[in-house]
Formats: sequence, C-alpha cells, structure tokens
Amino acid sequence: MTLAARVRSALTASLLVASLVLAPVAAGAARASFLQIENDMMCVACHEGLAVAQSQEAFSERAFIRQLIAQGLTKRQIERQMVANYGPAVLAKPPASGFNLVIYVLPPALLLIGVGTLLVTIPRWRRRSRAAGATGFASGPALDPDDLRRLEEDLARQP
Repeated sequence: MTLAARVRSALTASLLVASLVLAPVAAGAARASFLQIENDMMCVACHEGLAVAQSQEAFSERAFIRQLIAQGLTKRQIERQMVANYGPAVLAKPPASGFNLVIYVLPPALLLIGVGTLLVTIPRWRRRSRAAGATGFASGPALDPDDLRRLEEDLARQP
C-alpha cells in the first residue's frame, strides 16, 4: 500500500470517527420530535409525566409544544420556552445547576465512597481471617485440671 493510500484511509477513518462523535451534537440542533420533548416534560398541574398526564393543563402544554415544533425550534429552545411559560417545574429532569447539582453529584460520590470503603476494609478482613486461621480457632484458654477431669468423665458416661 502506498503512502498516499495509507494517508487517504487514515483520513477517511478519522472523518468517520469525527462524524460519529459529532452526530449527537448535530442531532441536538436538528428539529425536535414531539415524543422526545413530551417524555422530558411534566404536567405542572398534576405533577405527572406529560406523556401520561390527562389533565386540561397537559393538553394545553402539548398544544404549546406542537406550536413550537411547527415554528422549527430545536429541543433546547423548546425547553427554554416551556420553562419561561410554565416555570422550572415543567422539566422532568431538574437543570444541573445550583442546589439541583446535588442530585447529579451525590449518587456517584456515594458510590465511589462505598467502593473506596470496600477496597480498604476487604483486605483488612482477609488479613484478620488469615491471622485467625494461623493461630487456630480451636485454641483458647486452657481448662482448669478439675474442669478437664469432669469433662472427660461426662464424655465417658455418654452412650
């Protein structure tokens, strides 16, 4: 394979990768789909997902979304319009800013803390069990000679 062919195939591969990476970004700027937006919205009157809500307010919100889609707005623009008209309660997922950021940060942080705790404690538990195995679980304080004699007599009487 010549150098030019190698360069051409590398360029083609890099363009393919770039198009796969940038496709979701371009899709965000594309025309919004009603179902996609409806699943990300809430009915502000009945506090249910807009996709399942059956209140008069839900029908009003759906009509407003259809108008915005007909105007050719993107999903982000429609979300901004919905928040401007109905308030932040219309979003099914709260925005990742301010105090709402805790919702997005806390679960992964707790997971990392849990994994870190296990990574520290499991080796300790294993060392303890190995140390206990080396000394033996059966070894304990020695019995008093009188107690040992009584134990042996009791065991001898057993059928």
